[in-house]
This record gives sequence, structure tokens and C-alpha cells, in this order.
Amino acid sequence: MAKGELKKSGADDVQVSSRSECEVFDDGTNTFFWRAHTLTVLFILTCVLVYVTLLEETPHDTAYNTKRGIVASILVFLCFGVTQAKDGPFTRPHPAYWRFWLCVSVVYELFLIFILFQTVHDGRQFMKFIDPKLGVPLPERDYGGNCLIYDPGNPADPFHNIWDKMDGFVPAHFLGWYIKTLVIRDWWMCMIISVMFEFLEYSLEHQLPNFSECWWDHWIMDVLVCNGLGIYCGMKTLGWLSMKPYQWQGLWNIPTYKGKIKRIAFQFTPYSWVKFEWRPASNLRRWLAVLGIIFMFLLAELNTFYLKFVLWMPPEHYLVLLRLIFFVNVGGVGMREFYDFMDDPKFHKKLGQQAWIVATITVTEFLIVVKYDPNTIMLPIPFFVTQCWILGFLLILVWTLWRFFIRDITLRYKETRRRRQEVSSDRDSSSSTSSGRSKLNGNTDSVRHRKP
Repeated sequence: MAKGELKKSGADDVQVSSRSECEVFDDGTNTFFWRAHTLTVLFILTCVLVYVTLLEETPHDTAYNTKRGIVASILVFLCFGVTQAKDGPFTRPHPAYWRFWLCVSVVYELFLIFILFQTVHDGRQFMKFIDPKLGVPLPERDYGGNCLIYDPGNPADPFHNIWDKMDGFVPAHFLGWYIKTLVIRDWWMCMIISVMFEFLEYSLEHQLPNFSECWWDHWIMDVLVCNGLGIYCGMKTLGWLSMKPYQWQGLWNIPTYKGKIKRIAFQFTPYSWVKFEWRPASNLRRWLAVLGIIFMFLLAELNTFYLKFVLWMPPEHYLVLLRLIFFVNVGGVGMREFYDFMDDPKFHKKLGQQAWIVATITVTEFLIVVKYDPNTIMLPIPFFVTQCWILGFLLILVWTLWRFFIRDITLRYKETRRRRQEVSSDRDSSSSTSSGRSKLNGNTDSVRHRKP
């Protein structure tokens, strides 16, 4: 644990204590692992550049030199960012790890901007420079068809429809929703996003054939089994993290080998824990923030399918997997920064850097989809589906108006009326008391006049 991290954790401790979350003990051990190595990285980088310049012969291959020059530029930028970028809210397993992903976010956004400014043909053919197998149109797999759970027409294997759906995407769904639960840290929001995405698949299956799935694939395998089990396991992990004691001690200060191994394992757990309390109905700001998070999550999910559709990437391609790994690492930091900005705007006066770049990436991906295949996304939605979505938006709008405007006006009117009634009743009681006292004083005076 570095001293710099200990200073940073002071702000975290104040924030956590104000939220009544957890207490953190740290002995402040500053080891080589936690110290800044800016000069070391600069020396190594300079040696590599000197070797390439003076000792290595440049090949006469324009395409190869272009690729190598781009990769070298990215690596130099990553070295700069890992050593010089601003730290985010996460410090484990190491702040440099999260600085690395921040820089990768910038590189990915620049790549998306480059793709966005190309023609459709050039953008798709540019993918061949990354992988020669890309740049070829690929048919989408249709998950619909025969939706019988038990198929009597196939006596050899009547449950073949279920086994056909048991592919690599089943554990991917479970693992994905387990991680999303750790990112969002709220059961209700996870379930809403999970169910809403299934409705989106129903609504958009006329655009992408692989959205066409059987009803039991939507609601049983996806929502209940894969997503539901992932959310359940994620909530159990969140409960353990909220109850876990956060006491950190230097590795060399631990006497036993078992304690050292345990300390190394706990290095990959959070330094401290903050429980997310979204409370969307508490005020209009939090309600709009939660709606924005749900919208961006759903848009990022849709981008996964539409991007590989417009850029002609098969679902099993390694670039699709790398994009998911990327969002796993940057999503948690972005969500924490967004929550801090929403929950305490006086302390966090601006949106965090990772949350800003993640939102920009999501929007840029959607713009690429719009530019590369406008005909697909402009296919008319079935009328009954449009009616359902209009009804849903109207319900959200009506509830928002009632909860944050009409209800508040009504409550303020009732409170004002109650106060006026209390003031008038106080005046009546005081006037009656004063009149009673005047009558009593008049009777006493008459008695005094009679005595002489």
C-alpha cells in the first residue's frame, strides 16, 4: 500500500463514513510495488526507440511499416498514460491497471472516430488490416424456427431444440450478468435491464435475424436461468463484499505464509466498499440519472449486435470478445464515477474521466451503426410493437409528471393550507383568551367600585 494511496483513501474514508458503509484500516506500508516508476519507464522506452532507430533495419514493406508505426504510437501513448494519467476511484489491484484501461478507452474511441469518417466500403475493408478474414459479409444465425421444447417428430432426441441452444453464449450470459450486477450493485436495476433487453429483442427481430428466439429461450433460458442466476450470484458476492473487513497490512509485515498468500489474493478485491443506493424516486435528478443509466446500458448491449452486423464480424471473432472484456474493465469505473457525480454533486463537481469516455464510446458506436447501415435500423417497426413502446413512454412520462411535479405541488399546497389553518386557529385561541381576560378584568373592577 503506497502512501499516495493512503492519502487518496482519506477522501474515500470521508465519503464512505458519510454513507455509513465500511471502515478501512491501512498500516501505510510503501513498497516498491506501489511507488511511481516514471523515470524507469522513460528510460526503457528511450532504449527501445534508440534500438529501433540505430540498430534495426527498416524493412521495405509499406503496409508492415504502417501497422508497426501505428502499434508503436499506441504503445508510447499507453506508457505515457499509465505513468502520468490521473487516478480514478479504484486502486486495486493497482492504480496503473485502471490508468491503462483509461488510455485504452481513448485509443478505442479514436479508432471509432476514424471508422466513422470512412465510407462504408472503406471502413469494412479497413478491418482486413486487423484480420484478413474480415471484410466479408456473413449470414446471421436464426435462433427461432422450431420452438417445441419436446419434439415428438425426433424420437432419437426429442429435446434437441434445447441442446441446440446450449452453446458458448449460455455461460457468457451468466458471467456477463454476474459482472453487470457487480457494476450496478442493485437487484431491481439489473432485472429491469434484463427484461427490457428481451423486449428490445422482440421489437427488433425484424432488423436482426439473430434476435428471433423462441419464447422459452427469451424468458426461461435468458431471464430466469442465465441472467437470473448471474444476478443472484452477483448479489451474494455484493453481500460478502459489504460485510468483509477491509484491513490492509504490508506483505512483509505478515509473519505466516498462509497470511501472505491470503493478502496476495485479497489484492484483487476492492480497497474499500461503497454500497450504491440509487433511490430513483427520491428526486428528479436521481430519477433522470437512473433512466439515463438504463438507456446507456441497453444501447451498449444493442451496439454489440449491430456493430458486428454492419462491420461483418462473426460472433465468435476475438474482436467481439475483446470489446466485451474492455467494457467489463471500464464499465465498473465509469459506473462508480457516475454514481459519485449523481450522489454527491457538491463534492464531485464534474463527471469522471472514465464515465465521460465510456458514454462517448457508446454514442460513437451507435453513430457508426447509423451511418453504415441506415436501411436496417430504419426498417419500420410493427404497429403493435410501436403501440406498446408509446404506451410505455407515456406511462413513464405521466408517472414522472405526477411524482415530481403534480404530487409536489399538491403536497406544498396542503402544507401551506395546514399552516394557514394553524395560524388562524392560534389567532382565534389568542383572541378568545384575551376577551376572556378583559371580561374578568371588567368584573373585578365592578367589584372594586362596589366595595367603597
